[in-house]
This record gives sequence, structure tokens and C-alpha cells, in this order.
Amino acid sequence: MIIVTGAAGFIGSNLVAGLNRAGYNDLVLADEFGSNEKMRNLRGLKWNILVDRQNLLSWLRENHILVQFVIHLGARTDTSEMRKEILETLNTGYSREVWDICCNYGIPVIYASSAATYGAGEHGFRDDHDLPPLLRPLNPYGESKNEFDKWVLSRQRKPWYWAGLKFFNVYGPNEYHKGRMASVAFHSYRQISDSGKMKLFRSHSSLYRDGGQKRDFIYVMDVVDVIIFLMQNRPRSGIFNVGTGEARTFLDLARNTFGAMGLKEKIEFIDTPADIRHNYQYYTCAPMEKLISAGYDKPFTPLEKGIEDYVCSYLLEGKYAGDA
Repeated sequence: MIIVTGAAGFIGSNLVAGLNRAGYNDLVLADEFGSNEKMRNLRGLKWNILVDRQNLLSWLRENHILVQFVIHLGARTDTSEMRKEILETLNTGYSREVWDICCNYGIPVIYASSAATYGAGEHGFRDDHDLPPLLRPLNPYGESKNEFDKWVLSRQRKPWYWAGLKFFNVYGPNEYHKGRMASVAFHSYRQISDSGKMKLFRSHSSLYRDGGQKRDFIYVMDVVDVIIFLMQNRPRSGIFNVGTGEARTFLDLARNTFGAMGLKEKIEFIDTPADIRHNYQYYTCAPMEKLISAGYDKPFTPLEKGIEDYVCSYLLEGKYAGDA
């Protein structure tokens, strides 16, 4: 059995679809399954058991002999969440318990970290193990993920295989439920569908033109491929960036969305809200040498192809990752 936490979420449900395509159907899916909106992410997919997040730890202790791998993606991912105690409980504390169980019973584990740990990028974006103590994330969510990375690296006892994955700006199907936390690609599509135009944040830095702010946008299908590669090959333990290694502008993303929808570009610029302006990231890019040196050699999907597939194969059709 393979356990996937956060299985009804965005990346989790895409991972379940990817595991199914790779022939893995004996899956234990853990999440909070009360939301019909999130449950739609699982339509058309195959699994063995659903376990509520609150019951997973006891279930895992009782059934550990059946488990070959844990992929721990579940977390509170709202970057506007200011209640640190909630993030400590759901992100850091819960992850520590999962980790300890995997250590106790010899279960390999992959867990979700985040590029939000890098803060403003003043120390760069290297996935070296000496960097987490220096990082200053810009919000409590990033802090919670960095605290867990630091805790993992400080531990004497570790599972015989483990990997922490720092996801950069992931976009793709099954993020209908995420609201304001959905990707820029999703919001671009929705804005253009509703109004025929796209609003982007104006630059408040002399180093970037309006819409020239850059992100490392990665298609969720590539994220799934990386996770399955690490699960199957287990080349080395450690923290890995999961991006494309190329930063693209928000203008690039918006223009490709218009193109995929077959519409003429209409882009407007608005001021970045004052309450987030001082913490706004103008540039992120994932150095990918570590993952590549570990043997991952599959090319990452270019932004143009990723946006076209996302828009044409999913958003325009209202489809989910498990739809045939």
C-alpha cells in the first residue's frame, strides 16, 4: 500500500491519477473528505481505502506492516493564514508525527515543503541543507514549512529513505476548490472568461517592468513525475527543489492563456495591495541541479505547452485529472 495525505487536494489528487496511470491502485488516501468540491477531484480515480486525516496516525500505527511508502502532501497551504498555532498543529506538528511513525516502522517517506521557505530570495534558492537555518520566510505558512525542514535536518533518526520537496509555482487541473489560493494560471483563465481581460499587479520596483515579475511556474504533471521518480528509484535522501529551473513573467503566462483560449490580449495593470506590497516576491527560480544529478532526466513542460494543455484539456471542458 502507498499512503497519500492531502489526497483530495490539488497536487494530491493529481498524484493519485499519476499513480493510477503507473499501475498503482492499492492506495490509502488521507484527507478531510467532507467537502463535495474537493471530493470531485477524486472522480474517476482508483484507491483502496479512505482514511480521515484525524484518524490516519492511529491507522498507520495499526497497519504499518501493510505500508510500502508514505507521500505526505497534506497541509494548511493558505499563505494568508496568520494563526501560527494552527499552522504549527496542521503543518509542523502533524508532519513530525508522520515522520516519527515512518522512522519507527522503517517506512520511506516523501513530504511537501515549499518554495515559500525561501522568503524574498535574499539567500538564493539553493536546496542545500545548510540553507534552511538562514531563511526568513515572508509569511507564517512559509515559516511552518521551514521549521519542519530544519527539524528534519536536525534529527539523528531518519527513515531509510526520505525526500522533502520544495514546490515552486504549481499550476494545473483540480484546483477548482482552492479559491484565492489557486494558481495565477487558474485566476487568469477565470478573469478572462468573466471579463475578457486580465489584471496584473503593477511593478513597484525599478528593476521590473509592469507584468515583468517572474516566477518558476511548473505544471502539476511534472510535479507528479518527480514524486513517482523518487518513490520508484530512491536515488538519495534529502531536500529537493521542484521547479523547472526557468523563471517566466506574469505577462508570459497571461498572453499564453489568451492564446490558448483563442482570444485577443487585453491586459490591465493595478497596484499591488499595500498590505502585501512590502512582502511581494518579484523573482523566484529553482536551481534544479540537485534533482538532475540524482538521475531525474525528463524535460520539464514549457510554460506555453503547459498552459495550452491546462486550458484546452481541462478548464475549457470543466474536466478533472481522473476524467478519461
